[in-house]
Amino acid sequence: MPSDLLIRGGTVVLPGVGAVSADVAISGETIDAIGARLPGAREEIDAHGLHVLPGVIDAHVHFNEPGRTDWEGWATGTRALAAGGATACIEMPLNAHPPTVDAAAFDAKLAAASAAAHVDFALWGGLVPGARLEELAERGVAGFKAFMCDSGIEDFPAADPDTLADGMQRAAGLGLPVAVHAENPAQLREPTGTGWRDFVASRPVEAELDAIAAALALAEETGCALHVVHVSTGEGVELVGEARARGVDATCETCPHYLTLTEDDLETLGTRAKCAPPLRTAAAREKLWQHLGAGHVALVASDHSPCPPAMKEGSFTEAWGGIAGCQSLLALLLDAARVPLATIAALTSHNVAARFALPKARLQPGADADLVLVDMRDRHAPELLDRHGLSPFAGRALRGRVVRTLVRGTTVFHDGRIVAAPHGRLITPTKGPA
Repeated sequence: MPSDLLIRGGTVVLPGVGAVSADVAISGETIDAIGARLPGAREEIDAHGLHVLPGVIDAHVHFNEPGRTDWEGWATGTRALAAGGATACIEMPLNAHPPTVDAAAFDAKLAAASAAAHVDFALWGGLVPGARLEELAERGVAGFKAFMCDSGIEDFPAADPDTLADGMQRAAGLGLPVAVHAENPAQLREPTGTGWRDFVASRPVEAELDAIAAALALAEETGCALHVVHVSTGEGVELVGEARARGVDATCETCPHYLTLTEDDLETLGTRAKCAPPLRTAAAREKLWQHLGAGHVALVASDHSPCPPAMKEGSFTEAWGGIAGCQSLLALLLDAARVPLATIAALTSHNVAARFALPKARLQPGADADLVLVDMRDRHAPELLDRHGLSPFAGRALRGRVVRTLVRGTTVFHDGRIVAAPHGRLITPTKGPA
């Protein structure tokens, strides 16, 4: 029987192989075959001149439904993901209201996402005082997220050392990872002024490094799998690597804004580029790239955390600290061209699925047909499709235009617009973390 769809003549980026000229045959939601000169199908897409990559899995996004509907929502957030080449995401337990800290909140978020998501999704559960980790695990969370400092959201309190230790112990028993926002609250201080330099100085590198070290010690003690989110310095990556060498099951991620911006950019970008941990120096950025190329960073995620425009107004003391960037994740890495395409595919897709045991990101027969077709010859500034468009990357011309995004064989985004109704579905771990 002929396949339903054939992607003909593209340069396919295969894990462990690299870029090869091949066709991809798809039937229904899955890949039939990958190879040269495959037989014709009921429908064909001409991919000559295009690169075919596995769909991005953005492991760190904040959508705010249910509850905060004037923030980013599932419809707008996932259309931005699809426009950026993502076919799945792992969504954080905050800033939805209520946050995802028990089964009822999980069910409410699942209903909101199922009704509006253009891409597939997994959900993080919250590790806060009193969180019901066991019932969240039963629902199928990908893991548990904790803040080691104030989250900025009243209904998602920080996990003090005892709460974090207890949560890690329980997570280890459940076979699920814990992700931490690592900044030591004792080393954070009130800004002495309202400018960007004051903000950066109030959240020093030492606060991040001390918190990473403390989280790693707890992971070693409890046997919990640990993932450190949005690491902003090479020294943080090195702490995780040293722990791995001791046998700790630990990984880390960094974000495109730490790889492409520096603290000096805050002068011109203003509060659109305010985030925590803050942007660092050019030397810190270079060290992150070195670790990325050496394979010391497991994945790159956007930490897409936008807010209503009014909350980005005012001084660096007053403005919300979150960056909108999920649509730019892949393009920023392609534009930088600092690591090979196969490494980019691993950092944004294969490694994500492996670390969180998600049944995605396998470019092989029988796998979900989650693909993105990219024109590497094109350099342009894409229209941003998230709700508010307040990205520090807005208007920035980037190499690599996403031509088409397919989620389980269905074209969701094509030539600048969403072309399919929402059909994203929940994905859950298949086993313990890798």
